[in-house]
Amino acid sequence: MLKKGSKLYSILTGRCPKCHQESMYTDINPYHLGSLFKMHERCSHCNTKYKMEPSFFYGAMYVSYAVGIAFAVAAFVITFLIIGTSLVSTFIAIVATMVVFMPVIIRLSRNIWINFFVSYDPAARKT
Repeated sequence: MLKKGSKLYSILTGRCPKCHQESMYTDINPYHLGSLFKMHERCSHCNTKYKMEPSFFYGAMYVSYAVGIAFAVAAFVITFLIIGTSLVSTFIAIVATMVVFMPVIIRLSRNIWINFFVSYDPAARKT
């Protein structure tokens, strides 16, 4: 399903987009809010620099908007269309979903953004 070498693997696991060997983040748990944005400077396996330029991940803000909308639409479909709650309850569910999944949305957005610019290279993997 999720195999090394696919962009989806790197995006969902937060692994280095070039070699898929290590996590880009110093703490893999996004719910440790103090280290949510802390990333390694480079990959220890292939030496890929994660912050290619200053403010590189500002572009991830645009991605996070789309990812947030996807989470909000999913919350709407589940609560209003499937469960059949009122609009007020649906609104509360959407807000709660956005708050609870905020760290995941941030990390997914960063992962998607860096994968736009760095491609998997099996030759970069060290054994």
